[in-house]
Amino acid sequence: MDKLSSHLRTFLEYLEVEKGRSPLTIRNYSFYLTRFIAWAKDPDPKDIDQDMIHQYRLYLNRLASRGEDTLKKSTQNYHLIALRSFLKFLNKRDIETLSAEKIELARQGTREVSFLDAADLERLLDAPAKSDSSSIMQARDRAILELFFSSGMRVSELANLKRDQINLKREEFSVRGKGDKLRVVFLSNQARHAIQTYLDLRKDEAPYLFVRHDRGAAKGEKENNTGPLTPRSIERLVHHYAVATGIPKKITPHTLRHSFATDLLMNGADLRSVQSLLGHSSITTTQIYTHITNQQLKEVHHAFHAKRREKEG
Repeated sequence: MDKLSSHLRTFLEYLEVEKGRSPLTIRNYSFYLTRFIAWAKDPDPKDIDQDMIHQYRLYLNRLASRGEDTLKKSTQNYHLIALRSFLKFLNKRDIETLSAEKIELARQGTREVSFLDAADLERLLDAPAKSDSSSIMQARDRAILELFFSSGMRVSELANLKRDQINLKREEFSVRGKGDKLRVVFLSNQARHAIQTYLDLRKDEAPYLFVRHDRGAAKGEKENNTGPLTPRSIERLVHHYAVATGIPKKITPHTLRHSFATDLLMNGADLRSVQSLLGHSSITTTQIYTHITNQQLKEVHHAFHAKRREKEG
């Protein structure tokens, strides 16, 4: 009897080699599919049918999650997306199983987008200069914050940047994002200046654009601890400055990515251009911003709302 688990390793290798998926994506797919295989008692692929999927969806919908009563709809969908991809892979190899198209995703509410208004953004960008860190760390942190807002980069993309990728004269460079897709990123004058200021203070030869700095750096000594900043370190850095400036909501690198997209749309950029700048595969993903940046609707509201009350007043 053919077991579903016997195909899992080949599928994960396919994701790595042929699809170019990141190690994190592969690890997540492995987790989601291992959960399904364990729940379904490792069935033969041909025994997977719509009734089994229905029961599995009930199981996911009732499954307790850490810190929450049940799994979020988005998390349930991640499980189903992984399963659909696995079944599509099996079908391509002429292994009899349920068609991936027969697995529908759970309906989700509109995703809430958190972004910074102009005043909070300026306070955050100015925060490193007001800290008690060394001058090189102040310059580095300012450059990180300015680059996030200038480019809309993901934290993993920014953490992986190397010096030789950045062309400060052209004020643009290429970055490799999700799915190994390459896109062009542009620098604002502020971001270019902040990066140049930081690089001028560097005395090391480390290849990464943003690195750790030990205490010797504050005294102008040659640095020994100049490994690259990890995504987690950058997340903590952004959170630290948000707290220091008294911004009440939770701020992450992704908040700055949202702020970048929102700023473009509010100033008249079209959705397709913003999609390209963010590196979204689908315009549907970019459309999460439209309900908060639709200037036309705002103008309609101002033009036509409560006109009778204004006349009476």
